Formats: sequence, C-alpha cells, structure tokens
Amino acid sequence: MEWQTRVTELLGIQYPIIQGGLAYLAYAELATAVSEAGGLGQITAMSLDSPDALRAEIRKVQAMTNKPFGVNFAIGQQGRPYAHMVEAALEEGVKVMSVTGGNPAPFFDQLANTDVQTLVLVAAKRQAQKAEELGADAVMVVGQEGGGHLGRDDIGTMVLVPQVVDTVSIPVIASGGIGDGRGWMAAHALGAEGIEMGTRFIATKECVHASQAYKDALLASSEVDTTVIKRTLGAPARALTGNWTGKILEMEAQQVNYDALKDFISGEANRRFIHEGDVENGFGWAGQVTGLIDDVPSVAQLFERMVKEAKMIRSSWNFGR
Repeated sequence: MEWQTRVTELLGIQYPIIQGGLAYLAYAELATAVSEAGGLGQITAMSLDSPDALRAEIRKVQAMTNKPFGVNFAIGQQGRPYAHMVEAALEEGVKVMSVTGGNPAPFFDQLANTDVQTLVLVAAKRQAQKAEELGADAVMVVGQEGGGHLGRDDIGTMVLVPQVVDTVSIPVIASGGIGDGRGWMAAHALGAEGIEMGTRFIATKECVHASQAYKDALLASSEVDTTVIKRTLGAPARALTGNWTGKILEMEAQQVNYDALKDFISGEANRRFIHEGDVENGFGWAGQVTGLIDDVPSVAQLFERMVKEAKMIRSSWNFGR
C-alpha cells in the first residue's frame, strides 16, 4: 500500500515504475527482471520478426515470473502491419499492452471487448486527450529530454506532465529525464501517478542484448552528449552524439529526402551500434538522463536504490511541521 497509485492498482504492480519499449532491447530477460523487482516489464513486439517469435518471448517471461508484464507495440515503425502481432499477444494471455507512435485507433478497435489494460505514449496534450477518447487506461507522457522518438514541440517533462494531468482524467505516467528516486518523486509532485524509464534500464545487467560498447557510451556521456535527429522528417528522436548522428545531421542540413536518409536511420544502423558495438557505423538511442548514469546495476539493485531515495525525499517533504 505504501506506493499505491491508480497506476499500481490498474497494473497490479508494487511500484509505479514502467520499463519502456526499447526497440531491439526489451526482451524476456529485462522484462522479467523489472516485473520481479515490482515494476512493469515490457517486451518490444515490433522488433521481433513474427508472431511466433513474439509468442516465444512471451512464454519465456511467463516461465520466469508470475508477476504482471506488458507488450509494447511501436506502430510507427515504417508502417509495418501489427494486427497479427496483437492477436498473438491476445492469444498468449497478455493483460497489459502499450502503444507508441502512429495512429492508435486501429489498435483500440482490435482490443475492444477484451480485458487488456492499455497504455499510450504521448508527447502533447491533444494526443493525451485523443488517447483517453479512444479508451486508453493511462497515458505515458514523454518530455523532450527523453531518448528515442519525441514530440515535435520540444516541451520538457516539467511543463508537459502537469499540462496533461490538468487535461485528462485517466492516470498520467511521466517519462523523459527520469532515472532515479529524485525524478520519480518529482513526477509525483507534478501530478503523475507513475513513471516510465527507458535509457536507465539499458544500463542494467539484465539488458543483455545491449552491447558493452553501448553501455560504456551511456556511462561516459553527459547530459549534453545527445543529439536530436530526424527533425526534417517530422519525427524527432534523441540519440547519443557520435560520428554517425553527425552524418545524419549534415544530410538533414542539406534537406535531403527520406530515401537518402533511410539507410542511416534504419533499424540495421541502430542494431550495429546497440548489438554489435560498432560505434562508428551506427547509432544508439538515449535520453539526457545519460548524464545521471554512472553504473550498471542489476534491476533489483536499481529499484532498491530508487525506493531508498524516494523514501528519503518523501520524508523530507514533512518540512515546516
């Protein structure tokens, strides 16, 4: 009961902490560790090749934990069909699904008359309102500090979260720039009822698909060592600064089209960095919170630390008594 919010009640979790979808990284090992630690772990569906691959990943999590977990659908990935992946998750009994990117209306149509709890990642007030209209159970609100794909308006988490809280009646989960107990408590002060973290979970022992070079880059980077790419495509996204992202920015400055950029911003280029550790010929997503990352703990250790920090902060709020 100590950390109960509408988010913990909705998802059946101990702490209102959600692991982001993390393309090509959020698989069974990480999802299980987060769920076992008391949060909500997630599998990234659209990074898998087929419904059978998704089924296998879901079953791995189910074999390792009996705690709630979710499946994330990044529906904005090059317009790939996803209904067959949602169907596979439904057939495997997944009770929590989140959606990022693209128009989520078909996603909600497919989940109509099911008991699945739905989360939608948004980066603007209007998107949050639309998600609520469609039937979302909660919205995850990402500010411009976050890693990966962001909103187009460059609104920070400190401003965006309370705006959305004032706009919708469903629970709000804060994302972007959060990586410790201080960020967690700040989110609650803004009116959020939970947090989502992405970059911080990459630098954990159970994120086994992240190369050592990727984790080392997160450790070495400060808050100024990220770059927003893909602005010219209308899909801004934050990544670690490097030679590859420098090439992308140079091309964008020349106003080249998508066809000229696609090989540079592709999933293959992303995987060369994050899986193979080829830092010269690829890129890795990361938020500004990389400036707060200086170790690679287990997920359980990270949760223990965050809870301790949060308790200390919460007790300090009894000032003036």
